[in-house]
Amino acid sequence: MATPYNGRLTSLSHGGGCGCKIAPGILSDILKASPMRNLPTALLAGNDNNEDAAVYQINEHQAIVATTDFFMPIVDDPFEFGRIAATNAISDIYAMGAQPLFALALLGMPIQVLPLEVIQQVTAGGESVCNDAGIMIAGGHSIDTVEPIYGLVAIGIVDPKKLKRNNGAQVGDSIILSKPLGVGILSAALKKGVLSDAGYQEMIDLTTKLNRPGITLSKLEGVHALTDVTGFGLAGHLLEMARGSNLKAQIQWDAIPMLQEAVEHVKADIFTGASTRNWAGYGNEIALAKNIELWQQNLLTDPQTSGGLLISCAPEQEAEVLSILKLGDFSNAQKIGQFEAGSGVSIN
Repeated sequence: MATPYNGRLTSLSHGGGCGCKIAPGILSDILKASPMRNLPTALLAGNDNNEDAAVYQINEHQAIVATTDFFMPIVDDPFEFGRIAATNAISDIYAMGAQPLFALALLGMPIQVLPLEVIQQVTAGGESVCNDAGIMIAGGHSIDTVEPIYGLVAIGIVDPKKLKRNNGAQVGDSIILSKPLGVGILSAALKKGVLSDAGYQEMIDLTTKLNRPGITLSKLEGVHALTDVTGFGLAGHLLEMARGSNLKAQIQWDAIPMLQEAVEHVKADIFTGASTRNWAGYGNEIALAKNIELWQQNLLTDPQTSGGLLISCAPEQEAEVLSILKLGDFSNAQKIGQFEAGSGVSIN
């Protein structure tokens, strides 16, 4: 029997936002069963190193960037759910340094449970974000599901010479994070009914902020690698950059921007199950200082729905990168560490 709708979208799903992602260890095992073979040279980015999007070159100056992202509700407001899901999907285009072109909607809804007007609000939220990004939803696909699901296929375009991948970091590069951590923890607090009104608004503001500066950052030669922080948490996405670049990410805990209410909740043992799954998947490659506590570990692995950009740039370009982010209203952007010779991620 279907769960009746009580006005709370999150009550209809077993997880929410990017916390729904399959755990990194399991995902790795799944992908090993179907390795990509005989790749054309025109495919500039694919499954290798968990890139944010696939990139296919069509001529000397243009490459198509394609990505998809969808998940179950992270908030109860259907319009905001649609906005968050759309922002998160388009973020992967910006994270490659590309310009979004158009999107296709992915919609799965329990038709016998949710009122039609609620579903309409979800799609309207997605459309509003696409409008802000200057693109249209040109089509899509919908199915009748047990749990509500919404997201986009996002298509963009980039000059191959300006494409930013997550594996180009260089020794000595500064590591910059554009949004504070803690969105997953706030979502857990929301489900438990202990999130403040201010914390809720902060969560909405962050998860619906488009990572537009990625386009400008792609034009800087000193920006060597770019990605966004989503379901695998800061530690997981840093590890992807480190692995791909054959380097070690050295991070200073005190430099990491984080949401103060999220810190309060995680200290009270409120966090998502995805944090634990993330650590189980890659924790053996993360070196934590002896004084790092469990709550700090749970922040490092906290799944970030529509999280910030993670940037590796030459030290001499650090000030310009931060200026671009601040002008783009990413006031929390900070340098959090640097890349060094070695492997893995180290948190001091």
